[in-house]
Amino acid sequence: MIKVRIPTPLRPLTKGQGEVEIVGASIDELINQLDSAHPGLKGRLCDEKGELRRFVNIYVNEEDIRFLQGKDTTLKDGDEVSIVPAIAGGR
Repeated sequence: MIKVRIPTPLRPLTKGQGEVEIVGASIDELINQLDSAHPGLKGRLCDEKGELRRFVNIYVNEEDIRFLQGKDTTLKDGDEVSIVPAIAGGR
């Protein structure tokens, strides 16, 4: 099982859960499994082409998947995935 940390804005889709456990061999598969278990999540994480939205950052064991293999990043049992919405603003 992969432990997935859900950010506060997405918790209504997970019935308020801050963490869920999902099986998946890659980030792409994990997102599809998350959407099966919690409909609507994929639409919040990915655009209409299936690519991760610019403002969504995903980390595997605290490493940004953009510096790994992106959505093809492989996962193994016990990994921890964090979904972090980007924060913009300031002056």
